[in-house]
Amino acid sequence: MSLIRTMRRLLRHRSGVAMTEFALGAPFLLTAGLWGTEVANFALANMKIGQLAVHLADNASRIGDTSTLQNRKIYESDLNDVFFGAQIQGGAGIDLYRHGRVIISSLEVDPATGRQYIHWQRCRGAKTVNSSYGLEGDGLSSSIAGMGAAGEEVIAQPGDAVIFVEISYTYQPLVSSRFISNLEIHTIASFNVRDSRDLSQIYQRNPSSPDDTQDCAVFNGPMSVSSGGGIS
Repeated sequence: MSLIRTMRRLLRHRSGVAMTEFALGAPFLLTAGLWGTEVANFALANMKIGQLAVHLADNASRIGDTSTLQNRKIYESDLNDVFFGAQIQGGAGIDLYRHGRVIISSLEVDPATGRQYIHWQRCRGAKTVNSSYGLEGDGLSSSIAGMGAAGEEVIAQPGDAVIFVEISYTYQPLVSSRFISNLEIHTIASFNVRDSRDLSQIYQRNPSSPDDTQDCAVFNGPMSVSSGGGIS
């Protein structure tokens, strides 16, 4: 009889119901929470990459010597500063040049033919991709509509230049790549050069000790500052 009474009391006992429900629902709750965290982090990374592209284009459109007597000259060191600034702004969480690639192009009008062409291009980043919209020199031997998506190309005006920036970045999952299928982020931005710029070339401040050139044939990672203050 004592055993029967014990079994009856056990059947009426409800203290473990909530724990059982939690144990059954916890995997679903945890999965939803982690998925939401990953999606939010991806959206944040996407926003940061987009802002970096805008800031790069804006900064690269402003660089150069300030002079009222001649058009502004731009230097390799100026472009190095622009690239390095993006690395600092992106921060360690983005690690832009380890997981991505930045391509800065100067879109201009060829004085001889009147065609749009890419005068120069500078790149930084270990990600092995090239520009989706043209390479340095494109437009000289054959016509290009400009730079950008088909039908939405930006163009330069004669005697002026447009700084066109592309960033290709592989998103680094916070939790797991299973929550997000597309891990590639690609964004563009462009700005007209602000002042009258010397469009003939990119100069070296000290030709006998030239600054590093961000060559698009090289795929290298994060930048560093040397003991002499140079950026490489």
